[in-house]
Amino acid sequence: MVRIGLMPPKGNMRKKLPDPLPEGFILMDFEKKHWKLGKVIGNGGFGLIHLASPATKDNVGDDAMYVVKIEHQDNGPLFTELKFYQRAAKSEHIKKWMKDHQLSFLGIPAYWGSGLVEHNGKSYRFMVLDRLGVDLQKVLEASGNQLSKTTVLLIGSQLLEILEFIHEHEYIHGDIKSANLLLGFRNHKEIYLADYGLAFRYHPNGAHKQYKEDPKKGHNGTIEFTSIDAHKGVAPSRRGDLEILGYCMLQWLCGKLPWEQSLKDPVAVQEAKIKFMENLPTSVHQCFPSGSESSEIINYFSYVSTLKYEEKPQYQKLRKILLNSRYKCMDSQFLFDTENFKNVPSNHKIQNAAVTRHKTRRQTQHEPKSAKEKSNTPRNVEHAASLKLRDRKAEVTMTVQNKPKMTGSFESSVSPQVKVRKPEVTMTVQNKARIIGPTELPRGPQLTYSKPEVTMTVQKETRVTEPTVPSSMFQDQIQIKSDVLLYGFAVLVLIVSIILVIMFL
Repeated sequence: MVRIGLMPPKGNMRKKLPDPLPEGFILMDFEKKHWKLGKVIGNGGFGLIHLASPATKDNVGDDAMYVVKIEHQDNGPLFTELKFYQRAAKSEHIKKWMKDHQLSFLGIPAYWGSGLVEHNGKSYRFMVLDRLGVDLQKVLEASGNQLSKTTVLLIGSQLLEILEFIHEHEYIHGDIKSANLLLGFRNHKEIYLADYGLAFRYHPNGAHKQYKEDPKKGHNGTIEFTSIDAHKGVAPSRRGDLEILGYCMLQWLCGKLPWEQSLKDPVAVQEAKIKFMENLPTSVHQCFPSGSESSEIINYFSYVSTLKYEEKPQYQKLRKILLNSRYKCMDSQFLFDTENFKNVPSNHKIQNAAVTRHKTRRQTQHEPKSAKEKSNTPRNVEHAASLKLRDRKAEVTMTVQNKPKMTGSFESSVSPQVKVRKPEVTMTVQNKARIIGPTELPRGPQLTYSKPEVTMTVQKETRVTEPTVPSSMFQDQIQIKSDVLLYGFAVLVLIVSIILVIMFL
């Protein structure tokens, strides 16, 4: 990836990387907490990342749960990151947001501490962070540079929750990409948006930054994904973050972006993005292999393209676009095969961290059954599959004389066969609506019938007014009758029940 406009320090980058501090070195942060350094496991930006643990007599092992990011004191990116954490990502703010929005997980990085240290006559700034696992870029490389549609849409939905938090706390991330998305160290189902070296305060003191193009500041960010506004040198905005996220999702789905062959020419990339946004939805269709479906991404880009520079996005609407009716019952955490990357080393270039949250799922819990429902639930039923309202076929369970149970469409194995006409029955379905009327006995998801009172004509027209069981001894047809008043009432209830069923479809 080509990354430009990042305010690099003067001189050779290698000279600006700090020398690794010795293992066992003790740091003291501004709150007087002490941290012991372990080995270097990676580097990010212009600094090094050491394993760390609270200072004890023990050495820092490979299973340490903290890292320390150390950079030269005069570096800009780490200072910007610190300001973001201190202003927007305080632990109490994150917890309150999660409670107010009923979230069990939010991948917002927060830090344990920070401070300054001198070693061999040089001054360094450091941050203490939770240790995280591999970045999503490594997952992509292990997955052939593409992710499944379900995974992409679920990741996108989680990132919209993260961006909403950041934006509501006056900041823009500005550099969303797979290398800045990190998985949990122990739980690969957690994902965090890290690296706030380009974070920008777009709404200081209650006033939004004004739209102003500045060619001297043009093309800031990671060239593949940066927004059209950033190409023009306009200060970052909320719509810019959403545009960047859209480009990321498009690349994760298709494996590449239309302008990737022009990354060395920022102006050509800018023109390609403008053309892309002006030619929706055709431009999105052209990115996908023939026959692929991409309506969610099309609708996402269509909405983002209408946003004004200072307009507040409708985050919930965007989440619904990504997780439409086909995905709304899915778990809100992203999914992929961890076998593809479980052996990928964690000492990659972009290593950041965040506060670990418990339970990464938005649970979709079913309502517990009432006591009445439980009492009506038949026991020892052969087919226990729940009813889906969209299914038209019904599995029938009937309780008749002597209370044996007959489940499903049945055929008598004894000759002569008993032919059953359509009975007048009362049944209880999953949505609690009661349906009365003639019904077939086909195969399919189970409907549980209450005990029907039926009138049957058996053999020599003998009338039976009690619940009874079809038997192999019955020679003639079983004829079911009901009086006119009951039938009229049944028709009325049937109409009401049909309306209820349609409403739940």
